[in-house]
Amino acid sequence: MRPAVLPPGPKGHFLVGSLPEIQRDELDFLMRLVREYGDVVFLRVVNHPVYILSHPRDIETVLFSRSSNFIKSVFLRESKALFGKGLLTSEGDLWQRQRRLLQPSFKPDHIHSYTRTMSDAAARMLATWQDGAELDIHQEMTRLTLEIIAKVLFGKEIASDAKQVCEAFQTFFEQYDERFGLYLVPEWLPTPENLRYRRAIGNLDGIVLRLIRQRQAQAGNGDVLSALIRARDGNGQGMSERQLRDEMITLFFTGHETTALALSWTLYLLGKNPHAEHKLREELVRVLDGRAPTHEDLARLPYLEMVVKESLRLYPPAYGVVREALNDCEIGGYPIPRGATLAIFQWAVHRDPRYFDRPEEFSPERWANDFAKTLPRCAYFPFGAGPRLCIGNSFAQAEVPLLLAAIAQKFQLQLVPGHRVATAASLTLRPLRGIRVTLKKL
Repeated sequence: MRPAVLPPGPKGHFLVGSLPEIQRDELDFLMRLVREYGDVVFLRVVNHPVYILSHPRDIETVLFSRSSNFIKSVFLRESKALFGKGLLTSEGDLWQRQRRLLQPSFKPDHIHSYTRTMSDAAARMLATWQDGAELDIHQEMTRLTLEIIAKVLFGKEIASDAKQVCEAFQTFFEQYDERFGLYLVPEWLPTPENLRYRRAIGNLDGIVLRLIRQRQAQAGNGDVLSALIRARDGNGQGMSERQLRDEMITLFFTGHETTALALSWTLYLLGKNPHAEHKLREELVRVLDGRAPTHEDLARLPYLEMVVKESLRLYPPAYGVVREALNDCEIGGYPIPRGATLAIFQWAVHRDPRYFDRPEEFSPERWANDFAKTLPRCAYFPFGAGPRLCIGNSFAQAEVPLLLAAIAQKFQLQLVPGHRVATAASLTLRPLRGIRVTLKKL
């Protein structure tokens, strides 16, 4: 199918299309496209057609009503060295089978049981913080959430392996960006970057496979790995060691990356908005009175919930959803050919003035009085939406406010003057050069 009518969009370079603008500043380019061309924008990236969708109605079509016609983008599907056939990259029957096997570990009662691990880890971190110290809060939050997810997944600390794990994930981001910049250089091509990537993944494999084999030899209770080893599908079949490896690395990556970013951006926004930070601290003092927060406290901390929702609106860690059309279809009044990429960016939709007044402002109060219920279905979706909603959604929604409450009642984080915080749009929305803060003990 060749579209008879294309949506409006930039002309782009005759060879590489809009790739240079994306590489220069993806988020700024995205916002200019949406403002200039509207709800459906067409562009080329090299020779590949891309349709950017920004209207909740069209987004709902892709993520809900016709979700079976759209699969994960080639950029994720080709990241097999790291994720294998885990939930993030698998499709069809395999994805459905694995989702059913993993889902019990993320039910509310299990999430509740994990919150003690979260609180204990936060307390250990805060005990090491010193009044007046300067640090990169993104690095701190990454270490914290990595410790938590390791304990939840494997039932043990991985302090001795944490450096290698962090290096492997950092190498993945660098390699992912490099491959995208050259428009998907194959993973198997023996470039220096790909070889370094393979070595990092090999180190990570060694750590995860060792933990899997230890757990297979000595059963544990309460951790996700033990549950997955015992899990059986409708035919009585469990997961192979390779499938366990793929799922554990996928959960390891997603389970710390998104929450670390959500916490980092929230603390950054509070540092830029002292009125909101003061109002949050007043609520924490009134409700907690200095004690460590628990899962039960979250329902009594409405302003904390509003702060997190507003932060996720402005800085969603997974800032975009990309799908590929399996069959010809029509969206937003335009024909979409099989194989085309459909790109949906929370970054743009969450800043749409049709749904959010003063969209660039950090205003937690906007979420009062059940504001969320007035929004169209897909006007706010920080963790995605539809059947492929992030399986760790509930985990993150418990972890982020719990850790934020623990931090904000003990320390005020003051942004270091002169340190420019910028966004790096990769697979996730990361702070370029980190977020440097000075600690002020309360």
